[in-house]
Amino acid sequence: MTEGSSTEPAARPFVVPCADLDNGAPWRWLRAGWRDLRRAPGLTLLFGTVIVLVSLGISWLAYLLGRFALLATLLSGFVFVAPLICVGLYCVSRALEQGRTPRLRDSFVLAKRVLGQAGVYALGQGVIILLWSRAGMMVSAFFPFDGSDPPAFWEFLALGSAVGAVFATLTFAVTVFSLPMIADRDVDMVTAAVSSVHAVMRNKRVMVLWGLVLVTLTAMGFATALLGLGLLMPWLAYASWHGYRETLDASAWAALE
Repeated sequence: MTEGSSTEPAARPFVVPCADLDNGAPWRWLRAGWRDLRRAPGLTLLFGTVIVLVSLGISWLAYLLGRFALLATLLSGFVFVAPLICVGLYCVSRALEQGRTPRLRDSFVLAKRVLGQAGVYALGQGVIILLWSRAGMMVSAFFPFDGSDPPAFWEFLALGSAVGAVFATLTFAVTVFSLPMIADRDVDMVTAAVSSVHAVMRNKRVMVLWGLVLVTLTAMGFATALLGLGLLMPWLAYASWHGYRETLDASAWAALE
């Protein structure tokens, strides 16, 4: 992507131009993300520790409460914190890309600047999570399952998975490029979100592959009692930054300083 100064707002497209990706793109992003991880081990460890502690805290509270609806409420609270953690990690890759030494202070400054846009994202994601939880409750209400009918169990599981997949796909499409973009450019969240969805729709096959990579690595993190998330989540955040840089040309918007 080429750097450039901002143009007049009237000259900006509503949707950020995107590239046509090839199937090797996700693997390039992972390699680039791994290089960033190795170049900034200290900040990676710090952010990774925060991610693990927050994840453990949510899991512990959900275990104590023992209800899916309350778990969804807790997750919606985490959604307000997650964008700022992601912005901090994107700041690391951004600094390395610009030939600077990443500093924790820079991550805090950038997170403060994009706090408003991250809040808009968090509110939108909170609504999606609440709708998701309601949809799950409706599935349970209309298709009750008592555990004694194996065929009914598989029907219930398939329907619940299909409903969850719809919300997960929407969340993925909105988030995958929008968060890195608001951490890089002076752009509103609506433009970033629409541009992210547009880029996903233009590169469906590649983005399905990238989604599978994200799900697989995240599942590996959960399989290690959440401890693996401390390494995998920063790695994926760095990789997502490089995915944004390769996919969207946001040079018409002023770069954040």
